[in-house]
Amino acid sequence: MASKAFFKSFLPFYRFLGRRIYSPLFPNRRSPHGSHLKLQKSLSMELSEQTLVFDVEGGLLRSSSTFPYFMLMALEGGSFLRGLTLLILCPLLCCLSHEVGLRLMVMVCFFGIRKEGLRVGKAVLPKFFLEDVGLEGFEVLRRGRRRVCCTSMPRIMVEGFLKDYLGVEVVIGRELKDFGGYYTGLMEEEGKVELETKVLFGEEDTGGSALGFESCTSSSQHHLFSHCKEVHLVTEAEKRSWHVLPREQYLKPLVFHDGRLAFRPTPMNTLFMLLWLPLGVPLSILRCLVFFFLPYRISIPIEAFSGIRCRILAPPTSNTERQPSGRGHLYVCNHRTLLDPVFISAALNKIVTAVTYSVSPISEALSPIRTARLTRNKEEDKRKMERLLNQGDLVVCPEGTTCREPYLLRFSPLFTELAEEIIPVALVTKVSMFYGTTAAGFKFLDTFYFLANPCPGYDIEFLKKIPTHSVGGKSSSGYEVANHVQRMLGSALGYECTNFTRKEKYRLLAGNDGIVNTKPKRQ
Repeated sequence: MASKAFFKSFLPFYRFLGRRIYSPLFPNRRSPHGSHLKLQKSLSMELSEQTLVFDVEGGLLRSSSTFPYFMLMALEGGSFLRGLTLLILCPLLCCLSHEVGLRLMVMVCFFGIRKEGLRVGKAVLPKFFLEDVGLEGFEVLRRGRRRVCCTSMPRIMVEGFLKDYLGVEVVIGRELKDFGGYYTGLMEEEGKVELETKVLFGEEDTGGSALGFESCTSSSQHHLFSHCKEVHLVTEAEKRSWHVLPREQYLKPLVFHDGRLAFRPTPMNTLFMLLWLPLGVPLSILRCLVFFFLPYRISIPIEAFSGIRCRILAPPTSNTERQPSGRGHLYVCNHRTLLDPVFISAALNKIVTAVTYSVSPISEALSPIRTARLTRNKEEDKRKMERLLNQGDLVVCPEGTTCREPYLLRFSPLFTELAEEIIPVALVTKVSMFYGTTAAGFKFLDTFYFLANPCPGYDIEFLKKIPTHSVGGKSSSGYEVANHVQRMLGSALGYECTNFTRKEKYRLLAGNDGIVNTKPKRQ
């Protein structure tokens, strides 16, 4: 305690000395006390007329460490081997200078990666960046007349997040060298931002009225801040008190994102994951085989013992036997993973049939229930589903694709033409390590990734049976009924209903329409 008090007594001197050493580099710099939020309140009118220059790591994100983002690049853009290599190098990175450590991480993450089609920066990283943005920094950033952000990370990693989700106009970052369409793992030299100030700050502003925000402990001060009339320094103590940016304040809702990791890959979290994999992989295969070969009365207790959690929040209230017409029941659910129909079947304790769109043949072969591939031809698909409904219970997912976030995509109204009544089913999945869906990766691994979680979970709620030709007692079209079912499920789940479709998801995450070209499965 005495030694701690002794060192604390020198802090004012160190701060004074730091300002004296640092100030000559930027003559117009000052380091006011107080957080971003206090600055926002005192300069709210001024900020709306200013160009704001932010250091992403130092003045916007709550954590100054870039290691998790490079680990995401290594794992999602490369492989587990790249991630393991980066983790092994982590102690060495702590001993190296910022610039040398940065170049080493870039080499590990990007060497040999194909340039065309690399979408990690747009499809994976925005989710993790948004979860790290400080509310106080964001409130200041959004008030600027023009927003410029600089970063020590490669521009390809941050540009999509900053422009799409924070409304930043100009992003200054390092460029990567490539050869023959593949990244070499080397970065271009950090240019002198003599890139015309008119381009950076606007025609009428030469940078003289810009305000800068960065960390006072940043190891690499970007020379772009020399164009600012004033630079506000953010201390690590202030950043530790920042709040997480609430989801409802995102400038653009985060509906779609890709990648397998469901956690922030800090060095310790990544180590735990890699230590779990030797157990998680065989456990995933075992869980899959148990579902495939054993009846539900035996497989369900075994799966529960292995760590799978399935809660039935509301059992089906309608008669689960065949209807008087001889047709089966039609279950309409939101789509979370490929295992949705399997868990519904287990909850009902009977075999059902599921219809699928673009699913790999391997996933179909491993399914413990019957599946039928649709063609996206409305009339043909309608005839096929009516035939299946005459043979037994049928599960359909009118969203057409999976969604991870608390949103529901637009419902196709085709299911309203199949039966007089439907049973809506609300599904919630819970994962702690891996997502069981992908847009750009190998789809046949989706089930294995979901079952590789230590304790994957499903919450299932069967809602009341509703008619398919009326809403609230009034005759309605198929589109109105589909929207009504979407709102019912959204209300039960606490999710927001959207008009997004499968095509919009896949074009954003994978750059295609999400169609797998395979031969139709024989019935």
